[in-house]
Amino acid sequence: MKFLVFLGTVRDSTPPKPARLGLRVAKACIECMDSRYGGHGVELVDALDYPLEPVFKPHFSYPKSKAPPALNELAEKIESSDGFIMISPEYNHSMSPALANLLNHFGSSLFSYKPSAIVTYSAGQWGGMRAAVGMRTFLSELGCLPVSAMIHVPKAQEIFAADGSPLAGEEQASWFDYFGRAFNQLVWWAQAASEHRAEVDPHRMVRNFKTDPSERNAP
Repeated sequence: MKFLVFLGTVRDSTPPKPARLGLRVAKACIECMDSRYGGHGVELVDALDYPLEPVFKPHFSYPKSKAPPALNELAEKIESSDGFIMISPEYNHSMSPALANLLNHFGSSLFSYKPSAIVTYSAGQWGGMRAAVGMRTFLSELGCLPVSAMIHVPKAQEIFAADGSPLAGEEQASWFDYFGRAFNQLVWWAQAASEHRAEVDPHRMVRNFKTDPSERNAP
């Protein structure tokens, strides 16, 4: 199976050290997935690599063959993936605007019927957990329902080095055991959903609305 790890921050530096705090967490997550679930593909999608247009225009609003190549490529990756790991800092008790902006460029049909795992972090003591509450609603609306276990990393600058390895005094195995509760659920649901999608096309069964929002209205 294939998993995309979305890193939802576009800050290229983070106090108190130059290395991006979110990238440390993302690298630790990828190392955990690679070491414990090595049979699956894991790829990082860094919001910093997608400088989007100043005027919001989602991928599905472009005429065919007119969308920016980067958006086309990412849309294909999303559609071919089996699950997602969504990593976000906390901004005013909410998820990262950069992550929401990037995800909002794509229709929910690309994400639907696949699971996601929520990972938040902070330089302070709460680990971004308040952002995770809103992320549940956001990801559910996209159709990639988050698994029940979540990951919160407080004081991430004191836990992971720039390459995602644990700093002195931190045990990688303990952190990976903690990550594993969410990632075990993610892999289980991804496998189950993948097998069932192969038997029943959910888009044909549920009939996505595509022409007018009133298609979802009650009679």
